[in-house]
Amino acid sequence: FVFGQEMGTQKRIIIDVGHGGKDSGAIGINGILEKDVVLDIANEILKLNNELEEPLDIYLTRYSDTLISLSDRTKLSKSLKADLFVSLHCNHSDNPNARGVEVYVAGVESKFSDESVWFAFQLQEALNTRLSFESRGVKFANFQVLRETTDTAVALLLELGFLSNADESHYLSNPASIKNLAQIIYQYLRKL
Repeated sequence: FVFGQEMGTQKRIIIDVGHGGKDSGAIGINGILEKDVVLDIANEILKLNNELEEPLDIYLTRYSDTLISLSDRTKLSKSLKADLFVSLHCNHSDNPNARGVEVYVAGVESKFSDESVWFAFQLQEALNTRLSFESRGVKFANFQVLRETTDTAVALLLELGFLSNADESHYLSNPASIKNLAQIIYQYLRKL
């Protein structure tokens, strides 16, 4: 039993809520902070989950505006024996016209590489189709949170639009948009 839940009853999901505390992440042109946007999305996912009779086994790496080290985020995933690790982020660029959604997987071969890539393509397609955001594709990267979880879980990192883009920053400032994003992500978490 971990936190009162029986081990092995269903897929265990870690949602890594990027940045936090003194690390604001990207700052939108309208002043919104990446750390707040991704926490709002994660909290909305938890709210959707808690409304179900049989909720998923979901844990967040942070539940408030605190800074959690990258290694502690991946240690949590390993200690809870997560089946899926999803890191939430928003993008930023010096080019104000940069836009779209990106989904990253680890750029190394592992036991979970194929499943991570498959899940990344499925989620990227859903975000692109349902949000009408430009697709920037599925990409491979050596991000620490991916590198350190790829041997133990399906792992991806989502860049959910550019806070440096006027349209996307405005979209991500809207509570209805946050709910929409959370619903899309949650539907795919249930499919894993």
